[in-house]
Amino acid sequence: MLDKLFKITERGSTVKTEVLGGMTTFMTMAYIIVVNPAILSFAGFPVEPATIATICTSIFGCLLMAFYANLPLAVAPYMGENAFIAFGLAAMHISWQQRLGAVFISGLLFLLMAVLKIRPWLAAAISFSMKQSFAAGIGLFLTFIGLYETGIVVSGAKGLPVEALVIPGSALLKGPEVPVKIGDFHDPKVLLAVFGFILICALLQRRVKGAILIGIAVTAAIGCFLGFGETPQAVFAMPFQGSYSLDAIAFKMDLPGILKLSYMPILLTLFLMSFLDTLGTLVGVGSAGNMLDKDGNFPEIEKPMIVDAAACTFSSIIGSSTSGAFIESAAGIREGARTGLAALVIAGFFTLSLFFLPLITPLQKLTFAYAPALMAVGLLMISSISRINLEDLSEAVPAFTTIIIIIFSYNIANGLTAGLVLYPLFKIFAGKHYEIHPGSYLMAALCLIYYVFGLPH
Repeated sequence: MLDKLFKITERGSTVKTEVLGGMTTFMTMAYIIVVNPAILSFAGFPVEPATIATICTSIFGCLLMAFYANLPLAVAPYMGENAFIAFGLAAMHISWQQRLGAVFISGLLFLLMAVLKIRPWLAAAISFSMKQSFAAGIGLFLTFIGLYETGIVVSGAKGLPVEALVIPGSALLKGPEVPVKIGDFHDPKVLLAVFGFILICALLQRRVKGAILIGIAVTAAIGCFLGFGETPQAVFAMPFQGSYSLDAIAFKMDLPGILKLSYMPILLTLFLMSFLDTLGTLVGVGSAGNMLDKDGNFPEIEKPMIVDAAACTFSSIIGSSTSGAFIESAAGIREGARTGLAALVIAGFFTLSLFFLPLITPLQKLTFAYAPALMAVGLLMISSISRINLEDLSEAVPAFTTIIIIIFSYNIANGLTAGLVLYPLFKIFAGKHYEIHPGSYLMAALCLIYYVFGLPH
């Protein structure tokens, strides 16, 4: 029944592989259960209800991805967009209800564009080299996240006295002379992370099924044995009751309050961030699992885009930030997952997590265990660089810009927009205007507006 429903054999997979892939993806992305509510709390969202909203959004999106799109992609509130909603809008002094209204409107717009196949048309307007740069940039971005989360690299300001960063004659702090530096390799948790990365890579080299999941589990077990894990305060808690009730945030979006001309940059920024994050994620995970066609396009891309749009709309209604396909899905895809059964497994784990939040919370603090998996996935995705035409500067410059801005601005949308602005410009400079898809001009114009009038962060 499962094989017929999800076309598992047809796609060269097995039920065991799909379950393993789903488990692996969940393990690498389950941190969102803890991190997303913590970030949204800075915008005034109550933490416990936001935790339930985060999980419910993930369940809804994963189920839709499983049964409608039949793809092994996890859906959850986006990292980056949640920070934009919490911190990027702080200067505008708008309520969290208005911020939910902005997410709702952008979700409806995405849904309309996906149904009318405008989003797939725009996706087809992006060149093969640019799509490969998305995959490579996101892979390096994941690697950087893993390095930073584990403490293998740290901020250049870490360990410096405040006096060393104060601008003379003011109360302001300057940036450190070196933005990042090597971490403390006398810290056992840093060494555990290094061990975890080496273990995962060694298992991948040996083509061991479940290499990433095994690496996470072994590293976590060693860390807990050494006393680096926290003891849960409880094991079980009922969702939707008491402090975990959704009453405080569900159906609270303020639509009239956000529909003002002065707030149009907010909607524009959310639109571009979500569109490009989704496109970059689909291309990235598709490249990681050899799921793209000969032109570098994701087959039937309108289906996952409709899922993203529906999940985004649902997340705003229930009280969470913009959601969509998660780049960590590449971890499960690298384990061989190819169908919606993996997404169904992920939805199942999110559902279980509703009842075990007191148990899950301390586990998700074991960054030394799960962050090396992000580094390993980044390693596997970096091969996309070899498919970029580096001999043609009209292709290489926009691709290179995309990659470096993604990494060094610590934001996917910033890199993608920068590259898409430069692409038609360098084609024109090279006298190759005939290679430019009409949609490329539209994408470049929207991305330029993002920088001129939007809110890049």
